[in-house]
Amino acid sequence: MHKASSSSFLGPDGLDLSNSFFTPIDGGASASSTKRNTKITVVGVGNVGMAIAQTIITQDLADELTLVDANSNKLRGEVLDLQHAAAFLPRVKINASLDYAATADSDLCIVTAGARQNPGETRLNLLQRNVALFKHIVPPLAKYSPDSIILVVSNPVDVLTYIAWKLSGFPANRVLGSGTNLDSSRFRFLIANHLDVNAQDVQAYIVGEHGDSSVALWSSISVGGVPVLSFLERQQIPYEKQTLENIHKEVVQGAYEVIRLKGYTSWAIGYSVASLARSLLRNQRRIHPVSVLAKGFYGIKGGEVFLSLPAQLGRRGVLGVTNVHLTDEEAEKLRNSAKTILDVQSQLGI
Repeated sequence: MHKASSSSFLGPDGLDLSNSFFTPIDGGASASSTKRNTKITVVGVGNVGMAIAQTIITQDLADELTLVDANSNKLRGEVLDLQHAAAFLPRVKINASLDYAATADSDLCIVTAGARQNPGETRLNLLQRNVALFKHIVPPLAKYSPDSIILVVSNPVDVLTYIAWKLSGFPANRVLGSGTNLDSSRFRFLIANHLDVNAQDVQAYIVGEHGDSSVALWSSISVGGVPVLSFLERQQIPYEKQTLENIHKEVVQGAYEVIRLKGYTSWAIGYSVASLARSLLRNQRRIHPVSVLAKGFYGIKGGEVFLSLPAQLGRRGVLGVTNVHLTDEEAEKLRNSAKTILDVQSQLGI
């Protein structure tokens, strides 16, 4: 498949208009020699990959976007559809290719590709197929963009982020997973609804596995700078623990509900990953709950495991893990979440 990209060549003989359309001025760089600043690659043009690509473009986060997929027709169609909207979008060069060489010199590589679960297939078998798929994806990304950051979105995200780290040979700070960044957004939304406030004024984290063993950090939730649980206790306002557990259950079931209703998730993960891309590439040093190498933090032992912890993100990737205070119960649940992921990894024989 030929690479699809924006071009200044027109006509059957490939007339280059870029040097004749404008009268140059002294000291001005020609359009063709302008160096691109930020390049993002998205691997996988399914519903999730395209929602991420579309959000990255509309939020003006990249000068160049490269899409990679094994389905040439779908790939070509998606890139054309985006290019046809050029008059309504920030200027970005959009490429599409089956060849990973097109990803060269990417600042950020986002992996969304993954095998779909077949009827009756076990989760372990599905994971093994995704590991095999990653062996064809990650090494070329690392080869062509050795200084990039790899962001894994494919599920199960925690185990696959670990696999990407091993396959890439990158330092752990430059490999992370989208983890519970979206789970935490759902959490903040539900708390905001209960309190009738804006979700942006709620600080709350879901940590651990992106899955059933995730942990809601109730003890550190604040609204407008006010710690919620300690405020309720000081004001002697009663609350039931079951109510809190039900909110967490809604977070865990949120993706399943969207999939049941529309068949897949897309828009929320698109915005979630775009927020991570902005923090990383613009060196914003914001804190996000993302899947990072967690061994040694909060008493997590037993092996190398990736799971979500509140982490500061910047241009070098993961800059550090936030020292959030956990109750004994929360810390124990987090360690159990790590054990759940390690148990899955041990079954893979890796």
